[in-house]
Amino acid sequence: MVGELKSLNKGVITIETDYSDSDFKIDWEKVREIYSTSNYLFTLTDGRRLNGRVNTVAVPRWEIYRINGDTVEVERDEIVYFRSYKKDFWSRLNASVDADYSFTKANNFNQIGARANIGYTAPRWWLKAGYSILRSNQDDVETVRRQDGNLTYRKFMPKDWYYGFVIYFLSNTEQLLTLRSNVRAGIGKYIIHTNSSYLGIEAGVSGVNENFENRPENLNSLEAYLGSELNLFDIGDWSLLTRIFAYPSLTENGRWRVDYSLDTKYDLPLDFYVKGGFTLNYDNQAIEGAADLDYVVQTGIGWEFN
Repeated sequence: MVGELKSLNKGVITIETDYSDSDFKIDWEKVREIYSTSNYLFTLTDGRRLNGRVNTVAVPRWEIYRINGDTVEVERDEIVYFRSYKKDFWSRLNASVDADYSFTKANNFNQIGARANIGYTAPRWWLKAGYSILRSNQDDVETVRRQDGNLTYRKFMPKDWYYGFVIYFLSNTEQLLTLRSNVRAGIGKYIIHTNSSYLGIEAGVSGVNENFENRPENLNSLEAYLGSELNLFDIGDWSLLTRIFAYPSLTENGRWRVDYSLDTKYDLPLDFYVKGGFTLNYDNQAIEGAADLDYVVQTGIGWEFN
């Protein structure tokens, strides 16, 4: 097959050709040989990130010809990600947006939600932003509103280590939370990094500022945090991403919080997808009148740009 080899992501390569209106999607494990003239950003199983061209020398030996002139010999399954390396902004950008709506006539219940994500990938770092909103109304029940957002920067280091910073905010009427904003900084490592999955762990510190509906003053605290992230993507058209973070307080005696999320997605033609999500927030020292546990289940349809 002759065409433009665009990327390898989540165990699938994308190829654009002049003779087809849509890109070809091929399982990476079925590829035996590649000969490229373009430069790519590669990620290997050992955590190395390389820039250059790739050509098959003799199956299963491949060589990556780096931009700096070096040559690195690899096998196919050692390459877990690559993307066409261009200097233009749009080639490094990816985004997705999805929405959902539910209605029940019996109690006039309706719920609307939306989520959006955007990311930018550079050779040694990436930057991502996300936002979600949920609003539900029901007869004789107060309106429930929830919104959260984040901005994440991650810098990659040798042997699959990384460090990063996250700015996160949450507003939730169920927990009487007008606004919780926190800035966390930490270091992490990918324990598993293959063409079918990755598992990472992370730890650090987090500064928190909280404002509640029944308290006029803001509350400030310092927390440690420990988290883990698992991504499974070699399960046909399905993919699954789950995260859990625990925050033991360093300044409030006995307080700890947990944030958990699970998202599963089924890919449809034309870059559309069906998605389901579960989000949970727990605070063992919730203020008076607020729920210590809140969770949200969402399903919807979306579209992504890569």
